Amino acid sequence: MRIATWNVNSVRQRLDHLLYWLKEAEPDVVCLQEIKCLDEAFPRAEVEAAGYNVATHGQKTFNGVAILSKAPVEITRGLPGDDADEQARYIEAVVPHGAGVVRVASIYLPNGNPPATDKYVYKLAWMDRLIAHARGLLKLEEPLVLAGDYNVIPDARDARDPAAWAGDALFLPTTRAKFHELLNLGLTDALRASTDAGGLYTFWDYQAGAWQRNNGIRIDHLLLSPQAADRLCAVRIDKDMRAREKPSDHVPVVIDLN
Repeated sequence: MRIATWNVNSVRQRLDHLLYWLKEAEPDVVCLQEIKCLDEAFPRAEVEAAGYNVATHGQKTFNGVAILSKAPVEITRGLPGDDADEQARYIEAVVPHGAGVVRVASIYLPNGNPPATDKYVYKLAWMDRLIAHARGLLKLEEPLVLAGDYNVIPDARDARDPAAWAGDALFLPTTRAKFHELLNLGLTDALRASTDAGGLYTFWDYQAGAWQRNNGIRIDHLLLSPQAADRLCAVRIDKDMRAREKPSDHVPVVIDLN
């Protein structure tokens, strides 16, 4: 099973890129973030024509997540823990696979900037909710993939210029500690299971020639339960999508499970 995550930064603006990449990469399941549209505005017909079932949790103009799957799926929308939270940042699917299932979530974790504001308080609270939910999901002892834009730079090797991010909500010690608390539940960072190398990025800002200078960061992650990690056989970052005309500032990250 091939599973991917991609913050498309507006699915309607990047539809041609998405359809091209679906044909080239042939993923079985795709977790999208920042679709930036209501459910009814998602280009469902075009994606279904490419061979995918579509499940969305949309929001006008901002946020929004989706799961595309070649197989029909059972869907849950929204992250538990705060009934007042109206931001569309989490969708979960149970995907049939062989004689069993794989559970996959598409996550768009809050950015949290500026740190000295309620935005950072919301980020940390959201991470606490994700930790609590992941703890429950792990008790199911299923292959589980928590995929998405985490807005977390886990380590200095995950940034071309770590010092430039020192005061940013993506790289604050508290942010990284929360991320490691999530990992310490028993989850595996798929990329780090395959390599310790630095210089592997998933996001390049549109400003200041970041792409041309390879001034990137790694903030898009696929975290695996032990049952999924045991099946991991390949990981890649489809960096070439950032070089296309009018690209997303993120690129797809892809794993293969046997």
